[in-house]
Amino acid sequence: MTPQHARRSADRTPAPRSRKPTMADVAAEVGVSRALVSLVFRGQPGASPETRERVFEAAARLGYKPDMAARLLARGRSRVLGVLFTARNPYHVDLVEAIYPAAEELGYDLVLSAAVPTRDEHKAIEALIGHRSEALLLCGPNIPDGDVKTLSSRLPTVVIGRHIKDAGVDVVTSYDRPGAREVVDYLVGLGHRNIVHVDAGSQPGGPERRRAYRDAMRSHGLGERIRVIPGSHSQEGGSDAARLLLEEERPLPTAVFAANDQCALGLLDVFTRAGVNIPEQVSIVGYDDSHIAGLSHIDLTTVRQDVPRLARLAVQAADEQLRGARQAGASLKLESRLVVRGTSGPPAEG
Repeated sequence: MTPQHARRSADRTPAPRSRKPTMADVAAEVGVSRALVSLVFRGQPGASPETRERVFEAAARLGYKPDMAARLLARGRSRVLGVLFTARNPYHVDLVEAIYPAAEELGYDLVLSAAVPTRDEHKAIEALIGHRSEALLLCGPNIPDGDVKTLSSRLPTVVIGRHIKDAGVDVVTSYDRPGAREVVDYLVGLGHRNIVHVDAGSQPGGPERRRAYRDAMRSHGLGERIRVIPGSHSQEGGSDAARLLLEEERPLPTAVFAANDQCALGLLDVFTRAGVNIPEQVSIVGYDDSHIAGLSHIDLTTVRQDVPRLARLAVQAADEQLRGARQAGASLKLESRLVVRGTSGPPAEG
């Protein structure tokens, strides 16, 4: 073999698997030009929606992430953080209010995009990207983990209030299990034994709070009294659960632990309208301590999350990613605590 032929053979040797994937690798994977892939990652026109989706999926599959510093330098810093939230969730509104001063302190502006029944989270997120957001803050997103991972290949992403692993994003949330455990311990300490949990299915925090409720009930010797009613992070979910309990041919539980404050409000409304005295007949406990929980006519016992600190940590995490201070993937968790108000008390005698 001649030296020239040996060089050509060496040129065809596959690159080691340990090397960092490049934009050219993504282009080869999709079967398009590197220039087109560059347009996609810069958010510029020139590729169809289908091609854009294939590019982002290939990037996530290969583990390719654009050099963020180079991207920002090329297009000019916007210093805008995009925030996804659910318009009907008071806890998300509280988070947004707390994110504003945290962002301003670090020199960022915000652009907001709400998920509503007529506009799903994907559309809301694309709107944020279209407004030149440098990074995304997602408040309790419901999109699949795979979609979050794909999103992280496009720009820095921070998830607030949802547990998610191996998606290349920073996660800022509270420890759900200790908070839910504290609810059950508190109610059992008051003398409650018939405690029902209205859960939130697979929504953010739902699985963790449900497991903590079950574990806590068993630890108190109340395993046979465990009952989980399917619900949601909405007032409608709590209302439906309350109607179910009222229609049953058995005594009402003496206490209900709701998935969140919105769910608790639904329970409170339906029970009160039906003439059930709260907390004399049924104690109700929520989760989040959103601003409506402390209103005098609500006075809801709930678990408080440290919203101002969650907001600060989320903004700082986005800033660190944008500055290249560290790789994404950090998990930051805060403690929560029970706040006792007027919707809970000892069970009635007998």
